[in-house]
Amino acid sequence: MNRIPEFIRDFSEVINELNNKSRFPLTKEFIQHGDISVYEHCIFVAYMSCQIANKLNIKVDKKSLIRGALLHDYFLYDWHDKNKPIKLHGFRHPKIALKNASEEFILNKKEKDIILHHMFPLNPVPPASKEAWIICLADKICATRETFSSQLDKQINAIYSHLDIIYE
Repeated sequence: MNRIPEFIRDFSEVINELNNKSRFPLTKEFIQHGDISVYEHCIFVAYMSCQIANKLNIKVDKKSLIRGALLHDYFLYDWHDKNKPIKLHGFRHPKIALKNASEEFILNKKEKDIILHHMFPLNPVPPASKEAWIICLADKICATRETFSSQLDKQINAIYSHLDIIYE
């Protein structure tokens, strides 16, 4: 069953909330992998998560899946800057992202699980929800593509077009 139209509707609602009621647009200023911004990475992870859930026909809390994916890297700093006091970014950023997201939103249990455990197995506590497991997998797929793919700009532009997102 194709639930992509439902995912797109929920995606639009969540991304509009984040863009208009939080510091989420600041993530455009920080690079994640290669030349991909944290903003683009989070959209890519959210989109990939929806694709995985749809393809495998996994019943999920769609809004929590999307919101958690978009906020999973809500750390709001340049982790590539060697002069910043944040060391061991891979280990520490989930807690920082959770703190930042919790200051701006009332997060449910699944969203907290997604943000806090998306770096498994680097961080040893595994995800507890199927939504968090999906995002954990999607994050690894997207990070690998962002780091090694020469065709990524085309993929991200296609995702933006599919989701009717205008990147400013």
